[in-house]
Amino acid sequence: MIEITQAGIQSTVQDLGRRGLRHLGVAQSGALDAPALIMANRLLGNAADAAGIEVALGPFGARFLRDGWFALMGSDFGAELDGEPVWSGWRYPARAGQHLLLRGCRHGMRAYLAFAGGIDAPLALGARATDLQAGFGGWMGRALEAGDRLPLGPALALSGRLGRRNLGWTPLLRALPGPEWQQFSRVARQAFSESEWTVSAQSNRMGYRLQGEALAREAAGDLPSHGVLPGVVQAPPGGQPIVLLADAQATGGYPRIACVIEADLWKLAQARPGAKLRFEMVDAQQAAAARLRLRQWLQGQDWSQACRSI
Repeated sequence: MIEITQAGIQSTVQDLGRRGLRHLGVAQSGALDAPALIMANRLLGNAADAAGIEVALGPFGARFLRDGWFALMGSDFGAELDGEPVWSGWRYPARAGQHLLLRGCRHGMRAYLAFAGGIDAPLALGARATDLQAGFGGWMGRALEAGDRLPLGPALALSGRLGRRNLGWTPLLRALPGPEWQQFSRVARQAFSESEWTVSAQSNRMGYRLQGEALAREAAGDLPSHGVLPGVVQAPPGGQPIVLLADAQATGGYPRIACVIEADLWKLAQARPGAKLRFEMVDAQQAAAARLRLRQWLQGQDWSQACRSI
């Protein structure tokens, strides 16, 4: 068990989210930087979808109430265990009573904290992810608060520190043309793929609002409601795009100018307000190849020293 001593701006229990329920209006939820959570779990011998803690900006603190191991991935938060430095990308042992402090992100936006055995939060619709909009899942359906005590599952025996590098972040997001791509003017399509976009402070786990040249749609009339998913880039009437993320609604009515490919979606999780982003248009074959390369990289790392059975 661990006890939260400092919850920060928004820290939530997350796994890889809920799949196959969007037709029922249930959001995906789950870690915004899924590769970071997967890598942290694999360092500890957990299942890739074991629940951990997503920490946004920080600061965040937790006290260990049992001996165990933990791993950090994602952004560097200047972490310390009882005052000793803890580096992102490594696993560490902790004794009961020790305190872990994540001071705040030095770059990027989110850190992922995993524990050997995973966080044993109740399953809700097949996952432990927190859905903040609907108020269920995770820990009591809300962001963590100081004083929360989170149970941990049974862990494998581990020996020795082990590290793996985080994915290299760049501001380039590859995207597929959306269903309404051709409804936008040539100037708007060019601006979308060639201009620089700024992440707005009005961004959250539902979606990132971007600021830049307004995207004008030439087609007249409203669209009927349609299905949307994480990665879809909507263009509201004002022309400032919104990239939908894990907590996004299941349907929408704004025109879809593009969709960020799965392999690059994690980059948005590490883009804080004010960050500059660019889009590069690709085709379906390139998107599938990028997804395959990412999955092969995650699966192909040498985790042979990560754990051994008791």
